[in-house]
Parts: sequence; structure tokens; C-alpha cells
Amino acid sequence: MTEKPLTPAFNITVPPEKLEGHYADFASVWHNNETFILDFVSMSRPAQPTRTEEGGQVARIDAQVVTRVRIPAAQVWEVMKALQAQLGQWELENPDRKLG
Repeated sequence: MTEKPLTPAFNITVPPEKLEGHYADFASVWHNNETFILDFVSMSRPAQPTRTEEGGQVARIDAQVVTRVRIPAAQVWEVMKALQAQLGQWELENPDRKLG
């Protein structure tokens, strides 16, 4: 008789020094062959008008990565499903607030 594989039951704890977390204004997502990388970024100050070498103007935004998270490619789909589920729950709890 073949035994069923055990279902994982994670017992996740957060160390006290990590409880506060990091605020991020946006995330930059990129990948290589094995990993997806999420750089969570916080702006250092408001955008500043800056001239380019070509004479144009851009809004320069000084920002810094506050946290980098590497996710194995095989886990990206699970992360996307979890984010979608949490967004759906948030929308139910906050019907008067819309994102995007």
C-alpha cells in the first residue's frame, strides 16, 4: 500500500526584531533562471525636477531598497495566489476603498 505524502503544516514565528517590518513605497520585480527577486523600495525624499544630458526634464526619485526577497521560481505561483486571496479579502473588508 502506498502512503499518502504528509501535508505540510508550517509553524511560522517572527523574531521580535522583525515584527515592525519595513515600509516600502513600491517593489521592483525581476528574475534570473532560478529565482524571482522582489526589491522593496522606500523613497528617500519627494521627486525632484532634474535636467537630463539631452536637455529634457525628468522627476528624479531618490530611493533605497529596504528589503530584498528571493523566491524560487517554483514558488512564484503560490505567492501570486496568496496575494490574490489577500487582496480579495481586503476588498471585502474595505468596500469603499479601491486600489489601482
